[in-house]
Amino acid sequence: MKNTEFNLQPDFLENEITKLIPLEEKHFEALFEAASDPLIWEQNPVKDRYQREGFKTFFEIIITKSPFLILDKQTNEIMGTTSFYDYNPEKSSVGIGYTFITRKFWGGPYNKSNKRLLIDYAFQHVNSILFHVGSENFRSQKAVLKLGAEKINDMMFNINGVEVPYFEYELRKL
Repeated sequence: MKNTEFNLQPDFLENEITKLIPLEEKHFEALFEAASDPLIWEQNPVKDRYQREGFKTFFEIIITKSPFLILDKQTNEIMGTTSFYDYNPEKSSVGIGYTFITRKFWGGPYNKSNKRLLIDYAFQHVNSILFHVGSENFRSQKAVLKLGAEKINDMMFNINGVEVPYFEYELRKL
């Protein structure tokens, strides 16, 4: 399945629980406020993202992807961010990641809701979705397994000059 019309950042995706809108530079302060809880990052390979400098580095990376601001559909409260990345039309695949959700929205339907929006949209254009999760990020590993993804690879990512172990998961279109 090849589709050159895959817009990695549509104006919005929404369901009854969450709304995804394109992340813009103007969202930095509000998103940093949402991200400034150290417990959000405790299992992430880069643990300083709750501090302004660490978050600034993260924001500069994600703004170059196809990022979304995750909003609670009922209140418009910021839940976090997520992105499409590494679209590969030849392999009919795209990554979903660079995601964080504030603790207020942990558990319950929120992560599954925003991932379902991205997955359903992506599967209109690709056959495979990849998730790259730090080897010590047990919460995210459980979350992608709950989505039906399977671990397919162990890999190393260079983050700020340090080799960090990651797992690659794949969700295939049925």
